[in-house]
Amino acid sequence: MAATLSLGLCAPGAQAESNAAGRAAKQDARQDARQDPRRAGSGVEIRRTTDGIPHLRAASWRGLGTGAGYVQAEDALCTLADGFVTYEGRRSWYFGADARATRNSTYGKPKNIDSDFFFRAFADQSVTARYRAAHPAELNQLIEGYAAGYNRFLADARAKRVGAAGRTCLDQPWVRPIGADDIFRRMYAAQVGAGYARFVAAIANAGPAAPATADAVDANAVRATLAQRIGDQPGIGSNMLALGREATGEAGAVLLGNPHWFWGGPDRFYQMHLTIPGRFNAAGVALLGIPVIMIGFNENVAWSHTVSAARRFGLFDLALEADQPTRYVVDGASEAMRGREFSVDVRGEDGAARRVTRTLYGTRFGPVLDLAASDPAFGWGKRHALAIRDVNADNFRIFRNFFYWNQASSLDDFIAIQRREAAAPWINTMAIARGDGRIWYGDIGAVPNVPDSLREACATPLAKGFARVDPLTPFLDASRSECGWRSDGAAVQAGAMPASAQPWLLREDYVANMNDSYWLSNARQPLEGFPSVLGGERTALELRGRLGHRIAAELLAQPASSAATVSRQLRQAALSPRIHSAELFRDELLAQACTGSQVVLDPASLKAAGAKPDAAPEVDLADACRTLRAWSGQGDADDRGALLWEAFWGRLRTIPAASLYGTAFSGAAPLDTPAKPTPTPEQAGQALGAAVRILEGQGVALDAALGSRRYVDSGGRQVPLYGGCHTSGYFAVACNYDGSYRLGPDSMGNAYLQVVHFGPGGVEAHTLMAHGQDELAVSNGQGSAPVERYARKDWLRFPFHEKEIARDPGLRRSVLRP
Repeated sequence: MAATLSLGLCAPGAQAESNAAGRAAKQDARQDARQDPRRAGSGVEIRRTTDGIPHLRAASWRGLGTGAGYVQAEDALCTLADGFVTYEGRRSWYFGADARATRNSTYGKPKNIDSDFFFRAFADQSVTARYRAAHPAELNQLIEGYAAGYNRFLADARAKRVGAAGRTCLDQPWVRPIGADDIFRRMYAAQVGAGYARFVAAIANAGPAAPATADAVDANAVRATLAQRIGDQPGIGSNMLALGREATGEAGAVLLGNPHWFWGGPDRFYQMHLTIPGRFNAAGVALLGIPVIMIGFNENVAWSHTVSAARRFGLFDLALEADQPTRYVVDGASEAMRGREFSVDVRGEDGAARRVTRTLYGTRFGPVLDLAASDPAFGWGKRHALAIRDVNADNFRIFRNFFYWNQASSLDDFIAIQRREAAAPWINTMAIARGDGRIWYGDIGAVPNVPDSLREACATPLAKGFARVDPLTPFLDASRSECGWRSDGAAVQAGAMPASAQPWLLREDYVANMNDSYWLSNARQPLEGFPSVLGGERTALELRGRLGHRIAAELLAQPASSAATVSRQLRQAALSPRIHSAELFRDELLAQACTGSQVVLDPASLKAAGAKPDAAPEVDLADACRTLRAWSGQGDADDRGALLWEAFWGRLRTIPAASLYGTAFSGAAPLDTPAKPTPTPEQAGQALGAAVRILEGQGVALDAALGSRRYVDSGGRQVPLYGGCHTSGYFAVACNYDGSYRLGPDSMGNAYLQVVHFGPGGVEAHTLMAHGQDELAVSNGQGSAPVERYARKDWLRFPFHEKEIARDPGLRRSVLRP
């Protein structure tokens, strides 16, 4: 009978750190021997524990992949199938050329026709072949098994051998069986998430143009184009914090992993536990469509990631031949662009098919892109065009790196894998290990090898204008071959920076990263002297980053106790509703804003508040001032005043920092500056008055409880939430950056959370899955249990060991047989 329940069994492979650990390992081994799937034939055991977490257990890599594909399809069939249509480049045929994907992703929401041309051009057979060649055989077997498992569920559901409640796409023509190549294409979409995928439309629409490009740079347009490191939405990031021996007082460490990620769509996280007895045992999360753990833990190590500040692509300023826009000059010689023709089938509203053909162009540096929609200076004109090079376009080591990390036996082993592969595509990494009081931070991965001296020597006039807006992304003169990315024999790929030249820390107190650069991953040991392409140094931290370092300092200030105690403290801190802007600045700002009981809003404030043209400009501030003075200063679900503060702070942030703060940022005091906000009473009053009008326009009381507006619909009920946007300095992130309050599948925020340490019996992990496992959980559908657990701040002790799984109150079992 086909399995719809999940089983994950633990087979400890590391030698016990103590007698207790040894006894636990032996007991688990005996359980493994009794319940080894090989004793029951070649089936795949699937067990689901509390909150529907699948634990998968098989005797082979293919079998393990089959289980992963099956349970992911069971929980997210329609999301996965929609993604596979995207990666194949067939959205225009099924959904219309001018439509866009319903949910966001690492490649944004381009028009279907642009997305189709992009994936046809870049996720082709050469990509799938390179993945197969780069991967160890075991990983390829896992991937082949995943496709088989997905197909198995699809066939079982269509034959009604298993339930498929909520999978409204089940009988749609775009939902089809898949193969390993579909998984490789899916991997590629994530691989180029910080490079090519940020410019899908600009690449897919690039063609020879007649108008001359402008010479001046529109700084605001450039900032908008480059604002996000991944995808096209703000808010993608993470909190990551590890505390070592100095905090725990023992040979053990504690790790918090807390990505702020998509709540819906093809790049949403999925939680699972994968086991081959005696060979492989890892748990955590992966992006949908991926059969290896990407953030998680095994019996010996735990790790997490944040989005790195390092740039993963660079631009090249092409000098075009006169009247020959598809030829460019290098070292005085003319070179022809490589044009490749692609066709996409489009189905019209009448069902008739038509074929659209485009030619996409490439150069020795990379594909040509046209950014004229953002700024004419960056268009494809008569004299200039731009090419883009993505370091990850040749990085086919990413998922084998994760595969190896899943099996790491110690912290030193984990670090050696990271340095050897240098594969992290756009992420920082933090790790701890069993019986080890050290903690690891490394921003080591695939990065363009562009020293600052090269950037300076190879700057064109256009590049200099670009650098005034973004001094970190390489923008080089393509007319000189000496301006190409440097190759180093110590690097694992051409044009990439060697791992030895990238920043890392190995300490025993703490390491932290909240998406600021590597520079201040430990306040006691700044990392300096690195190329600016890695993210920059001695620049102001975001408020969330400052709060993360403060949390670490507060925990270190307490007497060293044990890893278990620090784990409990860190779980509490991770979900704390602290708002650092209010902690630091509330009293000073209210003293300025509340000098009078009324303010007359100027036209700019009225416009920002969305007020109607005939709205009265006078705003009474008395109630707002009383509300903010009485407010707790935090953003828990029942806190009253947090929504008003968010609107107030949002308006204050529009004041330039030089005018807002009396004490400017100082690299010598990065956790304490900028400080002493000194807006004029008029500026502060305008900001508070606009905030009052904003809430009035939304129908929100000034003292409304945060959770009455910030909530998610799940399982037919309204679930109040806590936290808010990182721009206000929230550590717990729950945010819609369009200003709306209700969260759902289009939101960003806390996604998967883990706090991990290693006790006498092995790994001890507590986890939360804020958006749930089921694709409908935050669309007011089924699967609300983990969503409600997150809202209650009720950390789940993850059942990793066999005895924990066996006694789980939510345990459901089944077996997938051939």
